Amino acid sequence: MTSPHLPDWQPCPVPTHAPLPGRFVRLEALDPARHGDDLWQALQGPDPALWDYLAYGPFDSREPFDAWLASNAESRDPLFYTVIDQASGRALGILSYLRIAPKDGCIEIGHIAFGKAMQRTPGSTEAVWLLARHAFDDLGYRRLEWKCNARNARSMRAAERLGFTHEGLFRQHMVVKGQNRDTAWFAIIDGEWPSRREAFERWLAVDNFDDEGRQRQSLEGFRG
Repeated sequence: MTSPHLPDWQPCPVPTHAPLPGRFVRLEALDPARHGDDLWQALQGPDPALWDYLAYGPFDSREPFDAWLASNAESRDPLFYTVIDQASGRALGILSYLRIAPKDGCIEIGHIAFGKAMQRTPGSTEAVWLLARHAFDDLGYRRLEWKCNARNARSMRAAERLGFTHEGLFRQHMVVKGQNRDTAWFAIIDGEWPSRREAFERWLAVDNFDDEGRQRQSLEGFRG
């Protein structure tokens, strides 16, 4: 059991918008002027189910979409990043840190909206890995959270695949788009992070993918 005493604990830094480069993708501060056209194309239309469990969208026209991007870009909690495909240079999605609590060392990843071209790709996994690594290794956070609608099977499965531990269900937690939301709660804590980090690194390694970009071993396989 974790000791209740943290004699050397110091609050964590607040994350900034420093770029986070990876092999498949890089994360940059959301910039509607530079990323808006790509994100409109990526997020509107190809996957209508993308918006089912988000508190916003889909958008009928470009004007409200641009207003939503602008509001997100100005926010510091949530702190939004654009996901840029390294090969094409195109923006394919967004995600954020949120519920940032430096004094407690707790931070969440959420507001994930990946276009269809990015879903189920190494880049989608790497985008989450980049935020997780930055939170734990660079900023020193103790706890990384993931929350989703308990009816959102895709997000539930993603959390488990990425190594988050299911911690429970908050019943009748929210009302979203006129519907009840029971919230599923997941987290990785700092004591678990070394093994999760190793699994991510081994999964993302060049030799884990064949010439057609298919994985040789699953991420869960590397966690044993």
